[in-house]
Amino acid sequence: MRYWPTLVMVLVLAGLGLYLYAIELPQKESHERQDTADKKVLLFDQETLSGLTIKTDRQELVFARTSEKGWMMTAPISTEADQREVQNLIRALVTGTVTRAVEDHPTNLIPFGLDNPVTTITVAAGAARETFSIGDSGPLTSTLYVLRESDRKVLLTNLAPKDFVNKTLMTFRRKDLLHVSQTDVDRIRLTYATTEIVLYQGQEKPKSKWKLRYPIEAEADQTEVRALLFRLEDLRALGIVDPGPERDALAKTLTVPKVKVAIHTADGDQTVKLYQPDPASGEAIAETSPEGPLYRINPTTIRDLTKELFTFQDKRLLGIDYTDIAMLSVKTPTEEYVLISQQNEWVLEDQPTEKLDQQATDLFVSRVANVPAEERVIKQAGPLAPYGLVTPAAEFIATGRDGKIAGKLSIGSHANGLAYAMGLRIQGIFHIRADLLTQIPAKKDLLAALSEQVPSSH
Repeated sequence: MRYWPTLVMVLVLAGLGLYLYAIELPQKESHERQDTADKKVLLFDQETLSGLTIKTDRQELVFARTSEKGWMMTAPISTEADQREVQNLIRALVTGTVTRAVEDHPTNLIPFGLDNPVTTITVAAGAARETFSIGDSGPLTSTLYVLRESDRKVLLTNLAPKDFVNKTLMTFRRKDLLHVSQTDVDRIRLTYATTEIVLYQGQEKPKSKWKLRYPIEAEADQTEVRALLFRLEDLRALGIVDPGPERDALAKTLTVPKVKVAIHTADGDQTVKLYQPDPASGEAIAETSPEGPLYRINPTTIRDLTKELFTFQDKRLLGIDYTDIAMLSVKTPTEEYVLISQQNEWVLEDQPTEKLDQQATDLFVSRVANVPAEERVIKQAGPLAPYGLVTPAAEFIATGRDGKIAGKLSIGSHANGLAYAMGLRIQGIFHIRADLLTQIPAKKDLLAALSEQVPSSH
């Protein structure tokens, strides 16, 4: 039995391993879990929270979490809560950590500012409750003393005062005037005192484009429509006047809105009217329903949402998309040629066998197709001579794939980086950037390098 020492050693090691697995490791994990729990301000999981109460010396705000609308304010009024503000406060509690436990069951709360707390917060997770009293800042300005009610401990935490101090009813009320995500909007109607503008989203695949439906049928300026949607998403109240005598008095001063915005989504229509009863005062008011609150808003919002038709028109003057051009005629005082698109390559009409620099030609044609009007000079094109458009500095005519003329652009005189131009897409004379005049290549410059056209003899 000379192997018995080895067998004993194996049994000892096995016993040691079993001891570590069954006793030491669980105890270590338990200690680690306890250490982690000891460092947490709030022990509830964020997803289990169902209620929240915020109490100060001025007010008590009560919130309940719903599956349909998220956090709702139930007292002192019943209304939608500002989801971002409520979540920020809860997140601060959930992620907050305890730097150290200062005192257990304190008899004197004055040194910590907890005799008269700045804020008292109660969170509910089903039947479970936890209450926190927020006191003074700690030794560092980014820390707070907190009294946790469940264990009556004064804790020094890394909670930031900005998340808990000076929070009011307005802080936690929903201030967005519209429930809108710009990806969900498919129609916008802007109604002014004497006219209206209707925009709608087309059904082209894979990427739909915004178009004008009224007062004209035309392509829309995609950038301007997106900017409008961003402004509507960001339309927020600076103050709220709830139904009552004050609202009634304010409503009597509102007559014709500066603009009425109606948006349509798959979930239904939403409307907001913007008023400026006394422009000298700088006050602006918004209304989303006849019986609901009135909202004080930034007066610049009215300016941002009061636009003329030209703002929303596609300002690319030529009148045809670059990809739809089958033939482009180019004429300047020194050059005249026609480019033809054949099998996804550009060729010269009078030199079809000559190889062109496709990259340079593509860039030039796209510049012509995409040159935008910067501002309108006159709405109706009258005498052209004052603008140098009788004998243009450059003239482009585009033919579509159906063989019909689908685009025109004439560029006249220029100065200070701007040139006069008129095109087929929008009626009138406009300023454009004069850069295009210097970017028109001579016919010889479009030809590919000789080395690319002629095979080497070696």
